[in-house]
Amino acid sequence: MIIQAPHIYETVVEEDDKGLRLDKFLSIKLDNVSRSRLKSLINEGQVLMIDGDKIMDDPSRKIKPGEAFRVTVPQSIEPEPEGEDIPLDIYYEDDHLLVLYKPAGMVVHPAPGNYSGTLVNALIYHCGDSLSGINGVKRPGIVHRIDKETSGLMVVAKTDKAHNGLSKQFAKHTMERAYLAIVWGVPNPTVGTINRPLKRDPRNRLKIAVREGGKEAITHYKVLRRIEPPRKITSRENIKQGLAPSLSLVECRLETGRTHQVRVHMASMRYPLVGDPLYSRRNNPQKNFSDRAKAALSEFNRQALHAYVIGFTHPVTKEALTFETELPNDMKRLIKALESV
Repeated sequence: MIIQAPHIYETVVEEDDKGLRLDKFLSIKLDNVSRSRLKSLINEGQVLMIDGDKIMDDPSRKIKPGEAFRVTVPQSIEPEPEGEDIPLDIYYEDDHLLVLYKPAGMVVHPAPGNYSGTLVNALIYHCGDSLSGINGVKRPGIVHRIDKETSGLMVVAKTDKAHNGLSKQFAKHTMERAYLAIVWGVPNPTVGTINRPLKRDPRNRLKIAVREGGKEAITHYKVLRRIEPPRKITSRENIKQGLAPSLSLVECRLETGRTHQVRVHMASMRYPLVGDPLYSRRNNPQKNFSDRAKAALSEFNRQALHAYVIGFTHPVTKEALTFETELPNDMKRLIKALESV
């Protein structure tokens, strides 16, 4: 492949490339530009067949040996979100990507109602000119997201090449992602796999539901700790009603990465997350908890979910990287309060 000028690339189809889609062929030859970006460039008329300067506007066109293409990648443009000086808890960073800790309460992307104070705003400020651009826009590449009220680790791309490589790992389910959750009840069996398809709930667009015809979703779970609040029994007649319900700390490892996957899967098994406003039972039996436990539950105003492990192959250096963070303080305090007499 010959680079004739900045952001202008030329490549020729070899015999082994015969029959590939145009966008796939270009993504193989231009490994620093993502396939989705190349598809957009084709649709925008930025890919020419050199013989005759013919515009190629069909990403799915099958290529033939001997064909030569010129790809023009426009300069990155400034994004609409502006950088904001927001502190970041960074676990790892190099020229291609970074791994960071997103606190509960922080939105990842600017959106209606949250145009500032987001992770993207913080990353634009932090990275500055080190961002080479994702899909033609000088912004960080968000490979996966964490819900606003979920805490934990994320990997973010700084270059198109890193974004492309990480996205492929995410799509192939080779990225390691594990969560810690505090749930109502104790899953039985204590180790298992939930394989239930997920799809947008037609009755509530804010929710995801287990539905036939949805996307494949697989969660491997393991109970790490049973949480037994102290029992408060007032009389022999209501011993059963007087027993405080058990809870548990559960590890959930994702084989797939669907929206709200852990929250929906655990709720579908009747072990919803503590504090989950969408999927937890509204009236969990708390009347027999200690006052301290009741107060802790009342003050815990988010779903008890924490992304504590992320692992992947570095898309440039090919090094295997794994990062882990401990349970956050608010979840530690909740467990302590639930177990206190």
